[in-house]
Amino acid sequence: MKKNIAVIYGGNSSEFEVSVNSGKQVSANIDKTRYNVYEILLIGESWAVQLNEGKDVTEVDKSDFSFTCQGEKIKFDVAFIVIHGTPGEDGLLQSYFDMLHVPYTSCNAFVSMLTFNKYATKCFLRDAGVKMARERYFRKGEPVHAEELEQQLGFPVFVKPNTGGSSCGVSKVKSAAALKRALDDAFAESDTVIVEEYIAGRELQQGVFKTAGKTLDLPATEIFSQNEFFDYAAKYKGQSKEVTPAELTPELFRRISEQSMLIYDYLGCKGVVRIDYIVQGAEIYFLEINTVPGMSAQSIVPQQLRAAGMSLTEALALLIENSLH
Repeated sequence: MKKNIAVIYGGNSSEFEVSVNSGKQVSANIDKTRYNVYEILLIGESWAVQLNEGKDVTEVDKSDFSFTCQGEKIKFDVAFIVIHGTPGEDGLLQSYFDMLHVPYTSCNAFVSMLTFNKYATKCFLRDAGVKMARERYFRKGEPVHAEELEQQLGFPVFVKPNTGGSSCGVSKVKSAAALKRALDDAFAESDTVIVEEYIAGRELQQGVFKTAGKTLDLPATEIFSQNEFFDYAAKYKGQSKEVTPAELTPELFRRISEQSMLIYDYLGCKGVVRIDYIVQGAEIYFLEINTVPGMSAQSIVPQQLRAAGMSLTEALALLIENSLH
């Protein structure tokens, strides 16, 4: 009997559009001969099952994660979470599914909540010996003194929302005069912000794909942004060049893969994640981890799967089956 798979996309953050594109790509590539696939567009309190290609919708019964269609009650067997940002990447949906004992494809609630918080993740990984840029952490309303930052970190710095993704609210700041506007942009996305030292080097991203029966060393991707950094426009509006696989020496690829596996296992991740780095000379600096990485046709992980000789359909089936064990 086919399992009923709920592909959940949308969400309540600036990454809404990106999530919708990822969700539709996931839905289109799940093997329909093996699974019944239903799309759910989540916006605030509305969880709308998209029927007849979105022409008809019906709301999810949140008491048991089901819906009724033509008098028949349909319960979902697996939740395939494709929401970037809240509530799909910060542990909220995972906690809901844990209470209902519904399997899902992403990391568990604790890991999702931890990794959504950039500063908490860096604090957690320091004990594992992971090399990272220096940073300062600020709460909204806390005074930020440009002179102190310049002494501690120097300019330029990156100002980032502590929670959130897709580079929304991120700025590269080259002088004290530009700091206030960058902080305002970051605080518009998150109540906490990190200011991080700038490290010049190669920007590399690697997907890590582990299931109960399979571990894939996905090839890394090198990012060449046309802008100051890999910002929203570079990611989603064609203002970058992405090379997969990146031109790396076998030794550097081995070291990056070992670092990725260490981070994945130390954090207790599940399924597929993407880890971002800056490589400066022989040093590998961890930037951040995405536990619900983009899955559109242009996204990094699908690029890496293709380069590794695995179809997206095969990878999605592995993720679904892994969630059931």
